[in-house]
Amino acid sequence: MPHKKKTVSLVLGSGGARGLAHVGVIRWLEEHNFEIKTISGCSIGAAIGGAYAMGNLEQFVTWLEKYKRSDMYYMVDFMFGKGGFVKGDKVMETIKTQIGTDLIENLPIKFTAVAADISKEEEVWLDKGPLCEAIRASTSLPLFFTPYELNGVKLVDGGILNPTPIEPTLHDGTDLTIVVNLGGIPEVKLPEKIVQKDPWQRKLDVYINKMKKYRNKTSNEWSMMYVADQSFNAMQNAIAQQKMKMYPPDFVINIPRNKCNTMEFEKTTEMIEFGYKIAGDVLGKHDVVNKKALIS
Repeated sequence: MPHKKKTVSLVLGSGGARGLAHVGVIRWLEEHNFEIKTISGCSIGAAIGGAYAMGNLEQFVTWLEKYKRSDMYYMVDFMFGKGGFVKGDKVMETIKTQIGTDLIENLPIKFTAVAADISKEEEVWLDKGPLCEAIRASTSLPLFFTPYELNGVKLVDGGILNPTPIEPTLHDGTDLTIVVNLGGIPEVKLPEKIVQKDPWQRKLDVYINKMKKYRNKTSNEWSMMYVADQSFNAMQNAIAQQKMKMYPPDFVINIPRNKCNTMEFEKTTEMIEFGYKIAGDVLGKHDVVNKKALIS
């Protein structure tokens, strides 16, 4: 007899383009006899989770795989003085086209998108109404996108209050709760193998390294977007760790927060492959029915 599929409540965290790893995790689960019964997500986690719940994940991925950095300029409608640089109407049209407009309550998989009410400073769980509106609200990155008004409430990215929204899954009754946290400990790159070089090559390497440090300092380290991105990531990671201690899941799949930058959506294929691999690393070596609270 075939083994009964293990049911999963899947929590998909926020973290921009790192969230493309969610796709790889989902593919691994599907290929290894898991059934995703419920999904809770915020920001990119809401987009990927919503696409999967709708049945349009592969269509969405196909579109993402064609994405180039230059495409962003055609997807944004810049504006100033309204709470963000980007109005978001073009992004909304993309969500409608690539993911869908069905009502959340009619989806075959229980789904919750988490946004934040900036006036009341509290989470808002979006588990009813048009899927596209829930995703647009949950992905409204502060300062970049204008807040999205839904039912008279101005909503922003849920990651500012709960980047790994476990709470909506607490009473789902599934076998396992699995969290994909996009704010994991940064990867440490091992030094390259030392190779003997001639004196001229060593001098050239010194010069190149100095230029790299100067370039990074001027174009990256001190840029407004870099500082904002790193600050937001640090805040989200602190909140995520606190939430996972309050509501321990069965498994946590940590994606290093330096694996790619927030807006590097051109790394779609690379991040999907990484998500698939790390899901196997975390889940493949355990008896996932019996193990509990494996937070790395």
